[in-house]
Amino acid sequence: MASKTLKDRAGTDVPREAIDRLAGDIRGEVIGPSDAAYEDARHIWNALIDKRPGLIVRCSGTADVVAAVNFARENDVLVAVRGGGHNVGGRALCDDGLVIDLSRMRGVHVDPGSRTVRVQGGATLGDVDRETHLFGLAVPFGVISKTGVGGLTLGGGVGWLVRKYGPTCDNVLEMEVVQADGTVRTANPKENADLHWALCGGGGNFGIVTSFLYQAHPVSTVVGGLIVYPRAAAGKVLRGYREFMASAPEDLTVYAGLICTPDGTPGTAIIPCWSGADLDEGKKRIEPLTQLDEPMMVAVEPMPFPAMQSILDGAFPSGTRNYWKSAFVEGLPDEVIDIVEEQAKGMTSPMSGLLVEYYGGAGGRKAADENAFAQRRSDYCIGFMPQWTDPSEDESHIAWARSAWEAIQPFASEGYLLNYLSAGEEDAIRAAFGSNYDRLTALKARYDPGNFFSQNQNIRPAA
Repeated sequence: MASKTLKDRAGTDVPREAIDRLAGDIRGEVIGPSDAAYEDARHIWNALIDKRPGLIVRCSGTADVVAAVNFARENDVLVAVRGGGHNVGGRALCDDGLVIDLSRMRGVHVDPGSRTVRVQGGATLGDVDRETHLFGLAVPFGVISKTGVGGLTLGGGVGWLVRKYGPTCDNVLEMEVVQADGTVRTANPKENADLHWALCGGGGNFGIVTSFLYQAHPVSTVVGGLIVYPRAAAGKVLRGYREFMASAPEDLTVYAGLICTPDGTPGTAIIPCWSGADLDEGKKRIEPLTQLDEPMMVAVEPMPFPAMQSILDGAFPSGTRNYWKSAFVEGLPDEVIDIVEEQAKGMTSPMSGLLVEYYGGAGGRKAADENAFAQRRSDYCIGFMPQWTDPSEDESHIAWARSAWEAIQPFASEGYLLNYLSAGEEDAIRAAFGSNYDRLTALKARYDPGNFFSQNQNIRPAA
């Protein structure tokens, strides 16, 4: 294991003896640049992010996390925290510093009696679904099974169950968190309640969450799938989608997207998920979505919830280059639909997508200060998501996302979805926290006054 490239914040090499002591304290793996596992360990889902940490610690449990935090603090080393899945902004890595990697901490324990599930911080949505499905339960997560629970939850978390049960962060009962000073705290509505409030939507600013206790819900078989229309019908389909969602029951979440089919044909996708108990009722409710125009494909049927949770996995493979922009809009007016249809013409990669996601429902009935997740009033989120493989095309794809985002700004709210922020979006972070920002800066000053946890959607401590 090499120590030459692990540096402190001043750029000085960390002594080899200190690294050796850390290695002796760790039950997991300590990986340096000369180790065979290093290249694999430093690569993440988004290939646009290419950083070279000085050291990577793959933790086996909370004690390893504490040891790594204490080492970094004592040696003034920059720290990034990696969970179990993907993150478009690449904040799980840092150059020259230490990556605390939780991806081996994937334990899941379900208590069917209380309908709760204890999940380690490195688990993915697929890990949790596999266990909860045995008991006919599900946790409201995202839409890609390879997503890590940690980053998703801390940033809010929206997915197929968001309309019925709210964002992921509203379903967190308790967390175990390692603080910057190395202490381990339990955070729930009664114990360290302000810390629990901040962690539920405040990103990775307040510590490393080594386990979550979630409220699960009775969801087993859903009615879902894909309906694909021609791209030329996008305007008509999106207007029909908007009118449909205005009266859709909260058992039904539906996303829309301007995408390409696997053979490269431009299409307009409608993706429904009915989580109600009556599956026949779900089929009836979804039927109008198959009649918005002449569909190219209708593949909607009852399926296990884990199958629905992974239905889009193939559209987001590892190793591609990604850059995301997003905006919230109220009501999806005709002008926004026209902009979406026009801007989609600028997507030059068949892997790219322009998504329209409706979140209206349970989460929106709570106050913006229910927890740190403030984005509860704007019901539609528009996501511009170019995806490509050739590094020489970086500039053009990023420019498209930015210009498409600019085009929609006259109709956008001031909010952002925290988990959709790409690298370099630092000025959008304050807006993502909305009216909760000042309270979050005060809590940051209390729990992390030195901004030890800075490689995230960062909140600077209040003076």
